[in-house]
Amino acid sequence: MGAATSKPTSPPPNHAGTWLSQLSPKEKSTLIATFGGWALDGMDVMVYSFVIPSLIAAWHLSKSDAGWLGTAALLMSSLGGWLAGLLADRFGRVRVLQITILWFALFTFLSGFTQNFWQLLFCRGLQGLGFGGEWAVGSVLMGETIRAEHRGKAVGTVQGGWAVGWGIAAFFYMVLLSKLPGDWGWRAMFWIGILPAFLVLYIRRNVEEPEVYWKTRERVETRHESHFMEIFSPAVLKVTVLTSLLAIGVQGGYYAITTWLPTFLKTVRKLSVLNTGGYLCVVILGSFVGYMISAYLADMLGRKRTLILYAICSFVTVAAYTYLPISNSVMLVLGFPLGFFASGAFSPVGAFFTELFPSRVRGSGQGFSYNIGRAIGALFPTLVGYLSKTMALGHAIAMFAVSAYLVMIVAVAVLPETRGKELRVYE
Repeated sequence: MGAATSKPTSPPPNHAGTWLSQLSPKEKSTLIATFGGWALDGMDVMVYSFVIPSLIAAWHLSKSDAGWLGTAALLMSSLGGWLAGLLADRFGRVRVLQITILWFALFTFLSGFTQNFWQLLFCRGLQGLGFGGEWAVGSVLMGETIRAEHRGKAVGTVQGGWAVGWGIAAFFYMVLLSKLPGDWGWRAMFWIGILPAFLVLYIRRNVEEPEVYWKTRERVETRHESHFMEIFSPAVLKVTVLTSLLAIGVQGGYYAITTWLPTFLKTVRKLSVLNTGGYLCVVILGSFVGYMISAYLADMLGRKRTLILYAICSFVTVAAYTYLPISNSVMLVLGFPLGFFASGAFSPVGAFFTELFPSRVRGSGQGFSYNIGRAIGALFPTLVGYLSKTMALGHAIAMFAVSAYLVMIVAVAVLPETRGKELRVYE
């Protein structure tokens, strides 16, 4: 196999100043585009968690029905993520990234016009195709563009865009749901989902394909040796299985918590719309800080230590938040570490997966593993909804979240450390 190392096309950076100032113009443009894409992706996806109580009231849905609407997008995103990864290996990361952003923005917007459960289920499912693809392609694009010394921080910083998008959704929730009458509030929440479409204009002008992609593509076309099913070959299968388990753990825990958190605060803790929004803002602030610190730790401590640390702390804080008989004031404070650890656990994942999979099947491998994890993790909100019929909603959330983090810890423990790894052409 070839051993040519991908290097930035710009002159060597000056190592003075912050790591952001050391990035080349190409690296900065890619960071801005993928951060914005993930932030707006997060806004579109998290909008649904805020409108669940309104949909239950307007359409007389059961909690299990509401859970299926959440699960539909996540299940379809697993297919969309792998499909987008395959296309990105064949047609390029940047082109497929633009398509996925336009796709999920369109179907989020159309969700605001639906009239019943089945129409919304259809739109949510199609939205999921683009949602899954955006992470798969954007993460590979970032991992291949940013040099090894800053890869963990950069990819982790992009993950922090999710908290920004979640915060934007929370802001609109507090404004639209409290000010607009009847169904107009939750419909408007979906309509703001068209905003990501405008990001494509920036991507078209400023973002280029990574050099390692072009060189690998040339090698593949010349040798005719690579196939997307190679991720299931004996040489790569172990990585595929373990990264999938890691993805199940980190996403299953996260979705079990965040999908039902607004409903838990409003129906179990009896908080108003504005108070629910205030509590969620604390969780979201914790999420953003957690993403940023975890991004630094991924380069400082390594991918494995950071992931295990955050999984253990997520395990503890979820159990405390949902099981302990605490006051609303204590719950407000505890929301910060809840968001900090559950969200921060994502930051090292993108760089870790990029470094684990060979260049020739990186899009396929990363897209499959992350999104098969999302597909199985997507079942958790629905199962929480079913289980809440026989036990307290908080206990149902904790049961699935804690189980997910245990799976994550086991998978990470078996995988190799990859901090500082240089990406090689046709590795």
